[in-house]
Amino acid sequence: MSAPDVSMQTMNAAEITLTPTMTSPIEPAVVPAASLVIGTGRTRRFVGREHGAGISYFFVDNDPGQGPGLHWHPYTETWVVLEGTAEITMGDRRLIAEVDDTATVPAGVWHRFENVGEGRLRMLCIHASDVIVQTWADED
Repeated sequence: MSAPDVSMQTMNAAEITLTPTMTSPIEPAVVPAASLVIGTGRTRRFVGREHGAGISYFFVDNDPGQGPGLHWHPYTETWVVLEGTAEITMGDRRLIAEVDDTATVPAGVWHRFENVGEGRLRMLCIHASDVIVQTWADED
């Protein structure tokens, strides 16, 4: 194992200009899961900007055969499979992701996923944006 690049560590440390504080600029809060539920389903949507966060996410809880249609985002999206099996389509590639697997789709690439397992698919879909922007392939 080689030694870490000390020059990079020093450079990165010098770039940090934030001074830590014990006083939060926003009121700390827990966001109840029930307040994020979309419609009558089990999937939840967290829009970071509404909560002072720099990321957004969907907490997906889908039955077999369920998943969103083909779409893309102007930022990366990262998936973490918590339960079940997902078939993830990224452009012209198809991947199978299972429990504890992580996959990332680059900005601007058409993608979708579907629960291809026999049980529920529970997955965290992390959007590298404080708002969720989706363009659907089936939109006019």
